[in-house]
Amino acid sequence: MTREIFPRVGCGAVLLKNNALLLVHRKRDPESDHWGLPGGKVDPFETVPQAVVREIKEETGVHITHLRLLCLVDHIAPDHSAHWVAPVYLAEKFEGKPSVKEPNALAGVKWCPLNALPAKLTYATHIALKALYAQNMVVQA
Repeated sequence: MTREIFPRVGCGAVLLKNNALLLVHRKRDPESDHWGLPGGKVDPFETVPQAVVREIKEETGVHITHLRLLCLVDHIAPDHSAHWVAPVYLAEKFEGKPSVKEPNALAGVKWCPLNALPAKLTYATHIALKALYAQNMVVQA
C-alpha cells in the first residue's frame, strides 16, 4: 500500500545585516549539505509568525521582533516524497549573536555576503532571494 503524501507547512526567515544574509548549513534531507534560510515546521495550533520566531530562536539563538511576509515557497520534492508550503518572512528587527543551537540538524550558521553566497543553496533560499531582488529590498550585486 502506498502512503498518501500531504503538503506540510514550513516557515523561514530572511535576516539581513550589512548586506549579508544569515544562512544555516543543513545536515538533514531534503537538501542536506546545502546552505539555507533558518526555519522549520509549523506546529499544530501555532500561527506561522509564531513558528518563525520560535524556529529561528531554536536554530540560531537569534530573537526576531518584527516580521514582514516576503514570499511563499511551494517546494515539491517527489524524490523525497515531500511537499512543503512555506511562507518566508523578512525579519525587520532581530537581536542576538547567531550560533548553532541544533547540532543534530545543522553543521553551521554564518553571515554570507550577498555577492559571495555558497554554491549549494536550498530551493527556498533561491526563491527568497528572487523575491528580495524583485521587491527592490536589496541591490543585486
